[in-house]
Amino acid sequence: MEIHYHLTEEDYLNFNMFHVKNSKAAMRSLNIQRFLLPVIFIIAAYLASTYGDMPFVTAFVIYFIIAVLWILFYPKIFYRHVKRMTKRMMNEGKNEGMLGDHVLRMTDEGIVDSSAHGETRVTWAGIVEMKEDQHNFYLYNSGVSACILPKRELHDVEGVRNYLAGRIK
Repeated sequence: MEIHYHLTEEDYLNFNMFHVKNSKAAMRSLNIQRFLLPVIFIIAAYLASTYGDMPFVTAFVIYFIIAVLWILFYPKIFYRHVKRMTKRMMNEGKNEGMLGDHVLRMTDEGIVDSSAHGETRVTWAGIVEMKEDQHNFYLYNSGVSACILPKRELHDVEGVRNYLAGRIK
């Protein structure tokens, strides 16, 4: 099976956002940042009332409201930061081999992803897992990298899904 596709910056951003949202390490980091700071806010309320002129109830209410707002809105801030950093990293270097026109050949042995700048070969055993979202298939060849296959370029998404599921163990 041979698939011709064009990989865009948006495809790469979708992959990074998908990976972060599905990574245990990233989610752990998000939750630590999301819930640890509110605890610090509550400690700050205690310190403000103990060492300052503010009554404890007033300080607690103010810092509690800030803590709740932080818990509610921090994920959006976190994901926006990830997206901005991904764009910044993509703009730092040359990405011709990553973005642009590709040909993905799937054989009995594995996959060969070719572009004008090179070729990547991975055996089926080297594909750790296949994941997907509404936009793409992600053929992970390690814990942090994957071959991105945009669904918009496929004539038979279900057929490709079944073919890949039958090859990836």
